[in-house]
Amino acid sequence: ADPGVLGVSSMAALGAVLTLYYGVTAFAPWALPVAAISGALVGVAVLMLLSGSASSLVTFILAGAILNILSSAGVSLALSMAPNPWAVNEIVDWLMGSLADRSFEEVRMALPLVVIGCGLLLTTGRALDALTLGDVGARSLGVSMSATRWSLALGVALAAGASVAVTGVIGFVGLVTPHLLRPLVGARPGALLVPSILGGAVVVLAGDILVRLTPAANEVKLGVAMAALGAPFFLVLLLRLRRKIA
Repeated sequence: ADPGVLGVSSMAALGAVLTLYYGVTAFAPWALPVAAISGALVGVAVLMLLSGSASSLVTFILAGAILNILSSAGVSLALSMAPNPWAVNEIVDWLMGSLADRSFEEVRMALPLVVIGCGLLLTTGRALDALTLGDVGARSLGVSMSATRWSLALGVALAAGASVAVTGVIGFVGLVTPHLLRPLVGARPGALLVPSILGGAVVVLAGDILVRLTPAANEVKLGVAMAALGAPFFLVLLLRLRRKIA
């Protein structure tokens, strides 16, 4: 489950792009993070509604694909109807995702929301461990599925929305990092939460260093580099899952 694959990051990007399209950020800089987080919240809510109360892996991925298509269409519409070329350049540069030219002002803006989001996610460790037994097994252990869903939804929306608001869309971090760290902590999802938070930061910074050292006329955007690395990784996961099912 990755915010980029499931459409949450794309919905956050759509919210942020709308503020760039209308030029709201020129007189209200806080509007971009608010719009990004609102877009992420809407994305999570729609994802939960589309996937249903007894969601399976297939319905979850399909619901995420629908969100990605809708948000991409909205972003494309904003680009095609942009009032001037400067707005187009600003939107495209932001969509590619980067840590360049970011300051501690952006960190101070996003950090409280990221901390709250991560805090909510960390409270779900026991429930995630129980869910490895399935919904029925988790309920028999006293896990409230409703409370777990809402904690996960709000946590992902706040953490992903605030991050996207500052950096733009940098995908596949949430997909690659846990799979790299899983052999170190075993099969317990709850034990993977804190290492994934720290490991995700390491992966993003390592990727940023690599793109800055790449010999090219123009610096490769971090979001583009992560997508180039993450897509083959995702393909390997799908092929491995296909072999298990077969």
